[in-house]
Amino acid sequence: MAGIFKAYDIRGIYPDQLNEAVAEKIGRAYIEFTGARRVVVGYDMRPHSVPLFRALARGMTAQGANVISLGLCSTPMSYFANGRLGADGSVIITASHNPAEWNGFKMCVANAVPISAATGIADIERIFTEESWSRSDKSGTISAYDIAPEYGAFLKKHVKVNRRLKVVVDYANAMGSFESAGIEEFFDIIPLYKELDGTFPNHEANPLKADTLEAIRAQVREVKADFGAAFDGDADRCGFIDNNGEIIPMDLFTAVIAQDILSEGPATILYDLRSSRAVRECIEANGGTAIMSRVGHAFIKAQMREYAAVFAGELSGHYYFKENYTAECQGLAFVKFANLICKSGKTAGQLVAPLRKYAGSGEINSEVADPRAVLARLKAKYADGRQFELDGLSVEYRDWWFNVRPSNTEPLLRLIVEADNRELMIARREEILAVIRG
Repeated sequence: MAGIFKAYDIRGIYPDQLNEAVAEKIGRAYIEFTGARRVVVGYDMRPHSVPLFRALARGMTAQGANVISLGLCSTPMSYFANGRLGADGSVIITASHNPAEWNGFKMCVANAVPISAATGIADIERIFTEESWSRSDKSGTISAYDIAPEYGAFLKKHVKVNRRLKVVVDYANAMGSFESAGIEEFFDIIPLYKELDGTFPNHEANPLKADTLEAIRAQVREVKADFGAAFDGDADRCGFIDNNGEIIPMDLFTAVIAQDILSEGPATILYDLRSSRAVRECIEANGGTAIMSRVGHAFIKAQMREYAAVFAGELSGHYYFKENYTAECQGLAFVKFANLICKSGKTAGQLVAPLRKYAGSGEINSEVADPRAVLARLKAKYADGRQFELDGLSVEYRDWWFNVRPSNTEPLLRLIVEADNRELMIARREEILAVIRG
């Protein structure tokens, strides 16, 4: 079972790796580790999510904890419920964008602070493996709570549109329909794949893959929409499409949202270190303080708290807001994008165009036998650049930069290169890949 305990969550194939017996033990181990007495638990639309919920709750209540069942909900809604209800912790049962046979648990302590490998997943795995939980004299209870009305009211407070924008929304047969339910009344929504279906009959629920966005891009052009929004499986990520049907790079979307936030006054905003230079430049040009962050939601959320940041954006399409207990909130990203379109009088494409100023490689993966040795070679070769090791190795020059970082879960190095022009980017990309793959 060790393979199901990941860097940021517990995830595996049902029922071979993750099943009811495993879930019950995880419930016990979670309570033993956290000491939580009141735990919020929600789940996605996969066919096995409800059986896993029952088993997880059985383990939690056996340890004396009270479970507050949210039922079907998005991951951002579970974070909201954790904070709003003053719970000691939360678990959302989902495998996010993974295929239908997968499921998993994203776990938090109080105030939606995530549990990662470094902050508890390894401990929960140990308790799970050893079955070293204490025995409770009294069983806990299971109660139901509908967080949707409060979550919808929370999102509504931020809506500042002055006209009804036409928006194509790709729900991917998943939890985006719950994430955006409270704000859909303000927009003319053209839905794609809204029916809940955990078998994902239309396409994988992963907006990072360009092929999953083909339908929404075509629909945005056909109906002349103001923009498009494509949710992933548990709606903690979202990909946005401009009015021309073009994909908005997820790092550049961070800069777009920053403009709406900073129009209300100076603030600190985090951006993932793989982001275009245009992101930092835009934040600073609009009066914000831009701080680079590591990759990964656990690191970003901790850094947001450390610097009192109000917003953070990640290249993978996670957008984090202080208002949602320093956690993801794609409904809020949707709202703030709409607000900016109305406030600026510009189209989505016009808002993004000035940010498309540099040539980027995108993230390139390479299998390597010894990542540390490769990083050492790169560090020596590019010693004349400004180097830092916030996450892997980053090297900056006047007209180009790169980052190489090891995967948390695979023997891979991930490379991103950006330069002032495409020719320079390609030349540097090939030069670095020769070192990595040589």
